[in-house]
Amino acid sequence: MPETPARAPRPRDAVLALPAYIAGRRAEHELTAALASNESHHAPLPAVLEVLAHSSAAVNRYPDTASTALRERLAELFGVTVEETVVGAGSTGVLQQIIASLCDPGDEVVFAWRSFEAYPILARLAGAVPVAVPLRADEAHDLEAMADAVTPRTRVVLLCTPNNPTGVPLAAAELDAFLTRVPSDVLVVIDEAYIEYSGAAAVDSVALFRRHPNICILRTFSKAYGLAGLRVGYAIAAPAVAEGLRRTGLPFAVSALAQRAALASLEPAAAGEMRSRVAEVVAERSRLTAALRAQGWVVPDSSANFVWLRMPDADREALVDLLAANHILVRGYPGDGVRISIADAAATDRVVAVLARVTPPAAAALPASVVFA
Repeated sequence: MPETPARAPRPRDAVLALPAYIAGRRAEHELTAALASNESHHAPLPAVLEVLAHSSAAVNRYPDTASTALRERLAELFGVTVEETVVGAGSTGVLQQIIASLCDPGDEVVFAWRSFEAYPILARLAGAVPVAVPLRADEAHDLEAMADAVTPRTRVVLLCTPNNPTGVPLAAAELDAFLTRVPSDVLVVIDEAYIEYSGAAAVDSVALFRRHPNICILRTFSKAYGLAGLRVGYAIAAPAVAEGLRRTGLPFAVSALAQRAALASLEPAAAGEMRSRVAEVVAERSRLTAALRAQGWVVPDSSANFVWLRMPDADREALVDLLAANHILVRGYPGDGVRISIADAAATDRVVAVLARVTPPAAAALPASVVFA
């Protein structure tokens, strides 16, 4: 009698159905302008380099899994309690903790689209239902439509400000009106990964948190602070929510090097150097935006370290390929457009020179609806 073939282990169906997270293309040529990932083009802050140089001898020891010193510094900085702070492996790691902590299978996570690519992936990984609400024609969150999308099954709403990849921030008055419509048992996550680049356009999320205990502020050291390779982010939330996030975090997920680098980044001198670097990026963002608009491109006002060009897919693919042929890597989003991260003046000049050879396409319409199977 023939033997029954052995069954091999396999991932859950929900995992097999997940799209892979696609990171920005990496530079493989020394002349390449790597503008596909929203990382800092600056070298790490001097204070960070000094800390790393003196801390590597202790990597045989486990880190403080509670990130106590960093949480205490963050609490001091924002005027909150240590119990209201959470540290995780980048803001994406903390976001995974948020969804795992609050969502049962079948619960809903509402977010704008297009926004951060990990949102629907993390929702489905937890068995939750991603509810994507199309952006407005001005590339901003449609907060009225997002409030309409909240149902009794909604557990989390994700607001990315400034939005990745469009760069458009939330407006304070619209956000206030939105918060009055959201039930108090729904967690509203204000994802501020790019907040340091926003200047006056930023909402006062800490003040909102004090008025609305169902707000969770989500931030990272990966962008303006230049610690993308060390993976450290944090959240501010009500004590009960924050405790749930800490319980769902992977033990020892944030290395001792990452914790010490983040602490060094918050020292006054280092923070001042970070702000100086941010000012350079903001200046280049303004210069690139003005130059592209002069060429006929439609560019929304960005409050992040990138600019956004919405266009049909055929034009998107051609533009990404043309820039790559000129050793400039950018991020293309199927069905939507192209995001160009900001680096130094030389990178801006190269992008402007290449795009000057292209006839800007007619702006593509935003999708009327988005479905994540």
